[in-house]
Amino acid sequence: MDAHTPTAAPLPSPDEAPLDDAIRAAGLLLEQYGHVVVAYPASLPVAQERRLYTVRSVLESQRLALVKLELPPLGVAVLVRQLRQLSICDFGPGVIASAARLLSHYVYAGALLHSVAKLDRVPVGLKSHAKSWVPGAQFAVLASPAPELIRIGSGDRSAAPLLTGPDFATRLVIARGQAQPDWVTGTLAPHWQAQGVDEVPLPAASPGWWGTPKLVEFAAFLPDIAILYQLVSSVRREACSWCGIELIGDLCGFCAAPVVPGGPGGPHQADQSRILPSGVLGHGTPAG
Repeated sequence: MDAHTPTAAPLPSPDEAPLDDAIRAAGLLLEQYGHVVVAYPASLPVAQERRLYTVRSVLESQRLALVKLELPPLGVAVLVRQLRQLSICDFGPGVIASAARLLSHYVYAGALLHSVAKLDRVPVGLKSHAKSWVPGAQFAVLASPAPELIRIGSGDRSAAPLLTGPDFATRLVIARGQAQPDWVTGTLAPHWQAQGVDEVPLPAASPGWWGTPKLVEFAAFLPDIAILYQLVSSVRREACSWCGIELIGDLCGFCAAPVVPGGPGGPHQADQSRILPSGVLGHGTPAG
């Protein structure tokens, strides 16, 4: 992380602090910044998600956005970092909150696993389940943007099938559990044409999310704030018909109201899930 990226402010969970402390912490953030975007994974325990909604309800504030992310732990960390990068740009809080859904389409998040026997967050066939009990078996799993699973054989790994990767330039971050990252760094990264590989500590939630501690989690992402800015700027902005805040996409991150087609913001722009502005380079595409 560079020195210009703002740090995150974690809200205490029910196991860490009483509700009053969480309300006080959120209230102080609202006083200091005006608006707060709380990004959390869809895998968050029910009690912790309920606390977030309770905090917002007690504060009676639509200036606190709750953004649920359908990504594995390392992918969540990558996306939160991107939102923090964008927070220093000239985007309003509504655009920042709704940008999470757009940017999640550009995070390729997965893991190298020694077993898929307990993996229940990505579709796994019975044959793969059976093979996971074979000693030495390894599986490469892609959770986002589209689920995919392949078995890594013990023979010539260069001839084995590989996960579908991004068709634009990215950087790869890995987090090592109780497994070696050789296949990720030596085979997957070159195949995905990653422009560099960084290693970070494994998120605490990763073994539970993937169903095993024997893993190497990875995520390919857009690291350049200029490209992130261009990507978000390329989407038509709307005014929320309920709270009036400016946003992108079809759902307000603050009040959760859907954008009304043909409403004050005008008609929707076509498919916003795969916008590729000129600053996002596909593999082999020269810079313009």
